[in-house]
Amino acid sequence: MIELIPAIDLIDGKCVRLSQGDFARKTIYSEDPLVMAQRFEAAGLKRLHMVDLDGAKNGTPGNLGVLETVAANTTLLIDFGGGIKTDTAIRSVFDAGAQIASIGSVAVKDPELFFSWLADYGGERILLGADARNKKVAINGWQTDTETEILAFLETYFKKGVSQVFVTDIAKDGLLQGPSTELYKQIRDLLPEMKLIASGGVRSFEDIFELEQIGCAGVIVGKAIYEETMRLEDLAEFSRIRNAG
Repeated sequence: MIELIPAIDLIDGKCVRLSQGDFARKTIYSEDPLVMAQRFEAAGLKRLHMVDLDGAKNGTPGNLGVLETVAANTTLLIDFGGGIKTDTAIRSVFDAGAQIASIGSVAVKDPELFFSWLADYGGERILLGADARNKKVAINGWQTDTETEILAFLETYFKKGVSQVFVTDIAKDGLLQGPSTELYKQIRDLLPEMKLIASGGVRSFEDIFELEQIGCAGVIVGKAIYEETMRLEDLAEFSRIRNAG
């Protein structure tokens, strides 16, 4: 059963979406992320993917106040990422109410630190974020490309104890043109025991069904909610039926 995970991306405390990770192509959807989070909760969704884009860009979390407010005023399970690069930063994210820390850049640039967090907090509290551009890993809020092949990267980290990952194909993100199903198929074929969460491009229930058939454990839905190509009520009904089944 695939889990539906709504997304809130934050810039200056506001709920925004970017297209293909481009900060110049920003759309503000809500001045109050708490209102959005409470709408998700009221609709019956259980989890929230929160991305601190200021943190990703600047290298340190910049929207912890928003995280704390949402965590204190909803029962959503929150995974939070963006700018988590130090022991102090990851502690602050957990202290602010996140149950899971999403880690991307540090896993590439400082593997020793990343694996120390994996050991300290456990695989259930650390979510590897692997963003891909042309099947190579991108870091620093998608601003920096690397030569690291995404499949080899995931295989290496799975062998070292990573149990869950969300993978975003940057070329698909924010465009509502469908997810990168072929990439996800390749990941599932290579690492069938890895808990894989798809992210980027989801526009319809057909996309979700296809990702479920591939074997994705979850799917992050962002712009489709905000642009209402997928109604929140329908997502909630989908989740209710899946949970009942």
